[in-house]
Amino acid sequence: MAKVYTYKRPKDLKQTFKKLMSYLGHHRWTLLIVAVLVVISSLANLLGTFSIKIVVQYALDANVDGLLTTCIVVGLCYILGAVATLGYTQIMVYLAQKVVYEMRRDVFKNLQKLPVKYFDNTSNGDIMSVFTSDVETVSEALNNSFASTVEYFVQLVGTTICIFVLSWFLSLLVMVFYVIMAVYLVISGKKSKYYFKMQQNTLGELSGYTEEAIQGMKVIKVFNHEQESLKEFKNVSTTLSNSSYHALSFSNSMVPMVMSLSYFNYAIVAVVGGIAAMNSFLGFSIPSLASYLVFTRQTTIPINRFTQQANIILNALASAERIFALAEEKPEINEGTFTLVEKEENGKRISYWKDGDKLIKVCGDVRFNDVSFGYNKDKMILKHLSLYAKPGQKIAFVGSTGAGKTTITNLINRFYDVDEGEITFDSINIKNIEKKSLRQALGMVLQDTHLFAGTIMENIRFGKLDATREEVIAACKLANADSFIKRLPNGYDTVISSDGENLSQGQRQLLAIARAAVSNPEVLILDEATSSVDTYTEKLIQKGMDKLMENRTVFVIAHRLSTVRNADAIIVLENGEIIERGNHDELLKLKGHYYQLCTGNKELS
Repeated sequence: MAKVYTYKRPKDLKQTFKKLMSYLGHHRWTLLIVAVLVVISSLANLLGTFSIKIVVQYALDANVDGLLTTCIVVGLCYILGAVATLGYTQIMVYLAQKVVYEMRRDVFKNLQKLPVKYFDNTSNGDIMSVFTSDVETVSEALNNSFASTVEYFVQLVGTTICIFVLSWFLSLLVMVFYVIMAVYLVISGKKSKYYFKMQQNTLGELSGYTEEAIQGMKVIKVFNHEQESLKEFKNVSTTLSNSSYHALSFSNSMVPMVMSLSYFNYAIVAVVGGIAAMNSFLGFSIPSLASYLVFTRQTTIPINRFTQQANIILNALASAERIFALAEEKPEINEGTFTLVEKEENGKRISYWKDGDKLIKVCGDVRFNDVSFGYNKDKMILKHLSLYAKPGQKIAFVGSTGAGKTTITNLINRFYDVDEGEITFDSINIKNIEKKSLRQALGMVLQDTHLFAGTIMENIRFGKLDATREEVIAACKLANADSFIKRLPNGYDTVISSDGENLSQGQRQLLAIARAAVSNPEVLILDEATSSVDTYTEKLIQKGMDKLMENRTVFVIAHRLSTVRNADAIIVLENGEIIERGNHDELLKLKGHYYQLCTGNKELS
């Protein structure tokens, strides 16, 4: 079904501009130099134009010396203006890159603090659009439009002052056209800003959909979903085209409209000014008319150029609003006071929970006490769930898809917080444990592995950044990954692509297990770590896992019943509730749900 996209007007344009200025404010001295150079450039051009009156007067008076001196001064003014313009444009390129770097840094920094819930509810394409399209749009505006717009404003103000000095009565005519131009620019600017924001939002939607479609192209082809995928793409793309059309139609109409008004203005001023000069009305002369006509022509130059930059500026503000929205997204709350510390005792590293002077030894005792939770408050996934895992126990979860198996592991990690009840870790409510320390005590191997671009050594060290090479190799041997790593071209220093695309699925899973092993966690969570490997590899992993699981509390989400036979307790879940608990033999004797699964009378769905 085609999606319907709705948009709102930007919440606070003034606030967005203020925040953008705050980033520029970090470089106030550099900005001051730019401002001085902009003023010099503008005043030099204004002085050169104003001097035309003097040049014409000397020409009429046949004063060669005065004419030559004035021409030299005018030439020097224009040279000074050109040098100042070159200076501020180069400085703005440097300043723009610094500001964009700081914005990108702040967004990525905040991204690290956001809860998993945010990433579950936001497409990767939308986030990537902020880092690429939105940041680039702001960079373009700062590089090419910001200082130029300031210069055009100074020129406009300076030109206005000069024309009033030359003739106040002609300037009143010019002001009428200024007002008409300003009204049109304000109306078109508001419309254009609205549609530019819509365009950026839709661009994020399109990026997300395209990324998803490309990654799932094999699935699309297998299920003959090409036409439906194309239809969905056309829907999003059409929305983008429409918003871009409206945004550009309003912004691009500004220049020709202002140009037309300026030509009309120039013609009226030339006629009225010519009549006034011929009659010396209020002392108005031919030299004054010469300067005045140039100024009248020049008044439209900053206005025209400003309107040419308007679409870039408006688009940049729309992009900046999205950037700041992500940078200010509420981070994950970390109210815990207990931290994980290690102490040397009898030659061994022992972990403790520490809160002030209070020390509690980390044992791996995890308990759910009457826990209820739902990703959506209207639909609870877990309902008054109570379970326990004593230190060193292996607990397996079995149940249909949606029964709540993965949700339990998400709650242990505090990716989400429970709605009711509590979860304790060594008798401490996990809400009282600092999240970083809590996750440091947990090791997790997901069904969908994710590896980063870099060497195999670096990827495994991701589980423990200060791990030695020997510790990494020991972890790989434990996970039975050492043998295949040694067969790679550069062994542990072999560079793998993002997500390990140059490795098989089984090899990637082995590396993920090794990464968990090197962190040496007190509690291990396995989301069916062997589901993506063949039977032979599964046996190799199982041998390593048996060693890895020794003296640890282990939670296993099972999709293959063969992987849970040796569990201390098997918990059968259905609709977020525990319907059976016991070891393999005990559950078979019950001849209930688990028995039917093992005998083939029922299947995991």
